[in-house]
Amino acid sequence: MGADILVVEDEPSIQALIAASLRKSGYQVRAAANVEEAYRALSAALPDVVLLDWMLPDGNGPAITKRLRSEARTKEVPIIMLTARAGDEDKVEGLASGADDYVTKPFSPRELDARIQAVLRRRAPQLTLEMVEIQGLSLNPATRTVKGDKTTLKMGPTEFELLHFFMTHPDRVYSRAQILDHVWGDHVFIEDRTVDVHIRRLRDALSPSGHDRLVETARGAGYLFRSAP
Repeated sequence: MGADILVVEDEPSIQALIAASLRKSGYQVRAAANVEEAYRALSAALPDVVLLDWMLPDGNGPAITKRLRSEARTKEVPIIMLTARAGDEDKVEGLASGADDYVTKPFSPRELDARIQAVLRRRAPQLTLEMVEIQGLSLNPATRTVKGDKTTLKMGPTEFELLHFFMTHPDRVYSRAQILDHVWGDHVFIEDRTVDVHIRRLRDALSPSGHDRLVETARGAGYLFRSAP
């Protein structure tokens, strides 16, 4: 499943062009034409990346970015600012407000895709298409395949997403609530114990190659994925 992108752009033709290009690249896309619509979309579900136009009818990009960075729920959401303002002072203002990147119009679909992937590598590596390998266990997001010491391992889609998250965030304990937010999304309301069920299924799927040992329980705290013996 591709990353969820929120496009905040008030010009209908540009919004439609960006959305079509992103969908063609495999992203899930939501759109907002103004600040009010953007906040409603963010309240419904946090996107993986926000593409934010500088000039909107009811606000401007730097001010919106500062507000998002000041709120606990949205402070970690990657933001790429889109603008025709190409001056150095404008770029400094955009980045100083908290934006992760700054793209000047016009831009090509390939450039935008590359910028999104770069931001995801820094902020949410589990959402990129780069292969990950740890201790003989390899996961390929592009083909959605997992191999343990060259043996293909079969697992369900949720277990795949869970493993991808663990392999891109190794050696750190995550609580059940944190895992739910990262893997299922903060808009999904399910019990914390659901994580235990999928952890058990993940371990079963990894057991043929012996890699189930890498998924450890931190008693009373959550789970972690061990990158070294």
